[in-house]
Amino acid sequence: QVQVVESGGGLVQPGGSLRLSCAASGMTFRLYAMGWYRQAPGTERELVAAVSSGGTTNYADSVKGRFTISRDNAKNTAYLQMNSLKPGDTAVYYCNAKRTTVVREFDYWGQGTQVTVSS
Repeated sequence: QVQVVESGGGLVQPGGSLRLSCAASGMTFRLYAMGWYRQAPGTERELVAAVSSGGTTNYADSVKGRFTISRDNAKNTAYLQMNSLKPGDTAVYYCNAKRTTVVREFDYWGQGTQVTVSS
């Protein structure tokens, strides 16, 4: 059974930092692209950052230079280091694991972790 579990959210002051973790199980983690998405109330879910199975990263313009995505295949875990946090970063953050093969697409989501940036 595949599981994707986020942790590390919380309340932080503007300018502060948080590190989110995404632990995956029941899959061959190294074959999956991992992504972090976020959704604030009244908005659509948006891609924040992603790292391919080969280690290529991409970021939303709004977080470039502040957030860093990484993965540790030995620990089956992806991370999102968030620095210089702003109130606009407040959202529920979701981890996604995706793999596309010739015959099907594998797409798994975590339950989300709340990040609140406020003084």
